[in-house]
Amino acid sequence: MSDTTLRQMVDADRPMLEQLWQLYSHDLSGFRQKLPDSEGRFRLGRFPTYFGDPDRTGYVLSHDGGLAGFAFVSGLLGPRRAMAEFFVARAARRRRVGYTAARELFARHPGEWEIGFQEENAGAPDFWRRVVTDAVGSTWREELREVPDRPGRQGIPPDHILVFTV
Repeated sequence: MSDTTLRQMVDADRPMLEQLWQLYSHDLSGFRQKLPDSEGRFRLGRFPTYFGDPDRTGYVLSHDGGLAGFAFVSGLLGPRRAMAEFFVARAARRRRVGYTAARELFARHPGEWEIGFQEENAGAPDFWRRVVTDAVGSTWREELREVPDRPGRQGIPPDHILVFTV
C-alpha cells in the first residue's frame, strides 16, 4: 500500500521548495506562456511570501518516502482559506497523492475555502471539482474571476474559483 504524507514546511526546506517551484512553474508555463530567464530559471513570484507570514503556510508532500510536491495555503487569519499553490510531481500523479494531500489540508484547516485554477491547466479542473465534491458533496459553487493584477487584459481567461466550507 502506498503512503502519502504531508508535513508543515520549515525554513530549512526553502532551497528544496525553490527547486520544486521551478518544476511547478514549468508545468504552468505551457498555458501561461511564460519563459524562464536568461539563466534558465522561472521567476519565484509569490514563493517568498509563504515564509514568515502568519497568514500563510506551506506543506511538503511525500509519497512512498520520496519527495512528491508542495501545497501552500493562505488566509489562515481570515474567514476563508485559499489553496494558494498546489503541485504534485508528475511521477506521483494519478496515485491519489494530490487527492490525499488536499483532503488532509481540509481536515487541518476546517472552515471556508476557495481553490482557484485555470481551465487550460490540463487535469486541474476535473481534479479539483472531484476532490471538493468528495469532501463536501454538492454544497460548493464555482465562480469566474479576472486574474489578479491583470484585470481586463485581453487573452487572459478568468480564473475558476471553487468556494465551499469544510
